[in-house]
Amino acid sequence: MAILKIARMGHPVLLQRAEPVADPHHPEIRRLVADMAETMLDAGGVGLAAPQVHVPLRLFVWRGAGGVEVLFNPILTPLEGPVEAAWEGCLSIPGIRGEVPRASRIRFEGLDANGDPVEGTAEGLAARVMQHETDHLDGILYLSRMPDLTKLGFTEELARAQGHA
Repeated sequence: MAILKIARMGHPVLLQRAEPVADPHHPEIRRLVADMAETMLDAGGVGLAAPQVHVPLRLFVWRGAGGVEVLFNPILTPLEGPVEAAWEGCLSIPGIRGEVPRASRIRFEGLDANGDPVEGTAEGLAARVMQHETDHLDGILYLSRMPDLTKLGFTEELARAQGHA
């Protein structure tokens, strides 16, 4: 396994729509998933999409209830329920956080780590992370989802303002 270089905001790979993963069993894809998981954990992230490591494919890893999970070729559908605003960060936009509205509940489908079809629902942080990472697969950064840019700031300054620094 290896720590991969994370693309930062401004790199073209973050602005394009990623291509579907044709074969989740291919050894290069398996290695990519392992390297992405190691990279995400090393960077202290809760999710990481393939375009963030310069690979324009439709997959992401995230910290799920059972450890690091992967979803290939995800399709997300918002479910009935409130849209909730919460603070998000991004490994491709280091040191900055913003308040982003997202569906509180989603339905997801795609392929799991074994390449088998998987579907289900997610809510709370899991739903937020899945939406954030799927946005990366569509070339969207969370900043473009923010209706109020006054809710954007450097992580250190936001912590200081909230009395955590």
